[in-house]
Amino acid sequence: IPALPVPATPDLRALPLGRREDGAPWLLTLTGSHVLVAGATNAGKGSVVWSLLRAVAPLIADGSVQAWVIDPKGGMEMAPGWPLYTRFACQNHTAMAELLEDAETLLRERANRLRGITRQHTPTPDDPLILVVVDEIAALTAYLPDRDLRRRIASSLGVLLSQGRAVGVHVVAAVQDPRKDTLPMRDLFPTRIALRLVEAEQVDLVLGHGARDRGAVCDRIPVTQPGTGYVLLDGLREPVRVRAAQATDADINDLAYRYPAPATTQRTSDAEIAAAIEGWTQ
Repeated sequence: IPALPVPATPDLRALPLGRREDGAPWLLTLTGSHVLVAGATNAGKGSVVWSLLRAVAPLIADGSVQAWVIDPKGGMEMAPGWPLYTRFACQNHTAMAELLEDAETLLRERANRLRGITRQHTPTPDDPLILVVVDEIAALTAYLPDRDLRRRIASSLGVLLSQGRAVGVHVVAAVQDPRKDTLPMRDLFPTRIALRLVEAEQVDLVLGHGARDRGAVCDRIPVTQPGTGYVLLDGLREPVRVRAAQATDADINDLAYRYPAPATTQRTSDAEIAAAIEGWTQ
């Protein structure tokens, strides 16, 4: 599926990511949710993440959404879109921990301000939705050798995932291995997308008990179908097969050129951007 048109007026309750197997649009609800994308290597996790960024791009450009992006793989996946981001960390694990801690601080300040006024944050350029994107979250929760940094990151992620939805701080994370010892906070993601997985047992870890028996055969998705997966939709007991649209390098470059984040909001250092671009071009 080629990259979908960028919505003229994005609806955070129905963001187009691709198509369902019945031909209907695959729409994701970001409002009030966090999103976990699980899939083996080359299963198409990037297609889901880039389709989501594409769907909210006009809101990024007008400042109503800020993308705070972490790419532990040195920027190899997310660096091409850096003009879209308000915050970007891809080389320094301390900077990644600080990004998450800053999101936690913002969450607490916003919760204190909105308490007793509203139960659901409404994004505006003056009070934007914060979209925290972590490309390979297990690199921070399980494989990071620095124990202190790993503890700091786990603490901030726990707060963001348990308290962030109502105040407009949302986490979108991709992971290869969905086991509890790799991603202890897996159950805090209300929206989960299961792409091609290595083992049949992993399906229920992502989508819930009995999901594979009800049709989510993620371990049987061919390697030749990246972006294909299964999701659970409201009102339907059986998982629905979907396919995310593919964003090529040219699509990403065009998106970053047409919908950059307002320059006044960008806080990523020049050094971090330069390192990311160098890694990407290599």
